[in-house]
Amino acid sequence: MPLEETIAPAGTMTTQIDAALGWARKYSIFQYPFVTACCGMEFMSTAASHYDLDRFGAGFPRFSPRQADCLMVVGTISHKIAPVLRRIYDQMAEPKWVIAFGVCTCTGGFYNNYSTVQGIDTIVPVDLYIPGCPPRPETVIQGLVMLQEKIQKTGGRPRRAAQAAL
Repeated sequence: MPLEETIAPAGTMTTQIDAALGWARKYSIFQYPFVTACCGMEFMSTAASHYDLDRFGAGFPRFSPRQADCLMVVGTISHKIAPVLRRIYDQMAEPKWVIAFGVCTCTGGFYNNYSTVQGIDTIVPVDLYIPGCPPRPETVIQGLVMLQEKIQKTGGRPRRAAQAAL
């Protein structure tokens, strides 16, 4: 057998490693909940045993940004708290993803005033928007599945240009 036939095509090994990393990261989402307002109650309901986020690999939250790879921003963000949000995002290691949970986080909601940030994508890059006031647990689970698909497709590396929305 000639040597050329025994050598794998260029990029085969890298592709297989990326696929394995994507699959592994898909089921090990370590979330950091940044909860500021009323959507926090629905977030806690979704994280409870009835909806079982553990089956998606996202059941155990981290309370240090350095240990998390998914920033869950839940609730209204004021201009006063915005620098804190940015600092937490900067402290997270790569790869990292951001989920905007609730309409106030996504667009400012009905708080169209001087003190409220009109969408956190002006502060940090957002990978997934989950709208609702508050979003239903089924919508949150659908969003989590969408994030898992995105993680698996990218081999675990986030793509900031491609954003998903429900």
